[in-house]
Order: sequence, then structure tokens, then C-alpha cells
Amino acid sequence: MKRLNYGIFFVAFLLVSFSCFAKDGKHLFILSGQSNMQGLDISLSFVPALEKAFGKDKIIVVKSAFGGRAIGTWYKKWQPGKETNKDKPVTNPGTSYDSLINQVNSQIKGQKVKTVTFLWLQGETDALMNSGDVYGASLEGIFTQLTEDLKRQDINYVIGRISDTRKNHKHWTMVRKVQVELAEKLPRADWVNTDDLNDGLNSNGKLIKNDMHYSVEGYKILGQRLADKAINLINKK
Repeated sequence: MKRLNYGIFFVAFLLVSFSCFAKDGKHLFILSGQSNMQGLDISLSFVPALEKAFGKDKIIVVKSAFGGRAIGTWYKKWQPGKETNKDKPVTNPGTSYDSLINQVNSQIKGQKVKTVTFLWLQGETDALMNSGDVYGASLEGIFTQLTEDLKRQDINYVIGRISDTRKNHKHWTMVRKVQVELAEKLPRADWVNTDDLNDGLNSNGKLIKNDMHYSVEGYKILGQRLADKAINLINKK
């Protein structure tokens, strides 16, 4: 009888230990992309929303964005599409990604990471390069790189769809379409609408209308939307 009691006690101890361990660790948020991600001030709405949801000491936020860069500077195996402008080659594929992953590894060193969410806002350059036909495969390639480098199969993905600034541009439409399709195909992914964020006053006080970049208020709304999607994906687990 005593052995049974000791056994029950030991099992209970293990359950409590595993429960505590599961609650341990921080939520890692990785933001990357080109100029619209670069223009996002994460301190205005993005980080505050995450701190409210998880606690200030439970989040790690890494942002690495580069204006005007094509997805090939992130995807190491990038290849041009059938109509890609040959006068705009992608040299040294993967350089933006290397910078990003080095920053991530530096920030998480010595930390326990509970969840990882990758937030992506990029695509205008590829649309203008007429590379819409290879955009989806390239973005999936970046996701694969992250999975391998972070050694995690449970990464969440939030994709900011490029705005409808150029509705009649073939490759612009293609990029928008594949961004949504990929977000809806993957079980741990979602997408954010940005079509209503590019009207109003920009950071220079200039009135903009259907601009390629967002207004001051637009960026603030964007931060909240990205955070909301990320929180929802984490809470779905």
C-alpha cells in the first residue's frame, strides 16, 4: 500500500513539474519585410498589445526590415520568374535573411522560447519586378529556412497583404492573391488587410491618398492588427 502511495505521489509530482515547465518560456515575435515594415513603430500599438496579452517580461520582439528589397534577399534559393525584369537582378540571395536570423539568435540566446510567431510585410518590390509567379514559393522557402534554423515545427505566421494601390498591375494582383492563399493554406497562419491604411497624413505631415506607404494612423492600426492576429494564433494552441 505504501508503494502505491509513493507511486501516486511521484506521478503527481511529475504532472506538476511538466505543467510548470509548459508555462515557462517567452513568446518570440519576429517582424521582417521592406519599407512598410520598416516604417512600423512597434512601440505604439504592437508591443503594448502583446504586453497586455502575455506580460512585459514574457515577450521577445525582433524587427529587421529593409526598404526596397525583393524577397530574394531573404530566400536563399530564389530564382526569377518567367517575366521577372532582368534589369533588376537579386544579387547575393539571402543576405537580408542572414541579418535577420543573426539578430534573432542574439536576442534569444540563453532564453527559453515558448512560441515563435513570424510577421511578414513585403511584396511591393517583387510585384513591380514582375515576379508574382514565384512569390509564393519564395515565401514558403523563407518559412522553411526559419523552421530549420530555429528547429521548430510550430512557428506561427502572419502575412500582411500588400495594399491595393495598383489594382490593374498583373503581378501586383498575383502577389496579393498568393499571400492570402498561403496564409489560408497553412494551419498556423493568418493574414492582415492593409487596403485602408494608406490615406491620411504621413510622417512628414503630407496628405496621402492610396499611397504605397501608410499614414501615421495607418501604421498604428497595422501594429494592432498584426498583434491581434499573432495573439489569436498563439491562443488557438
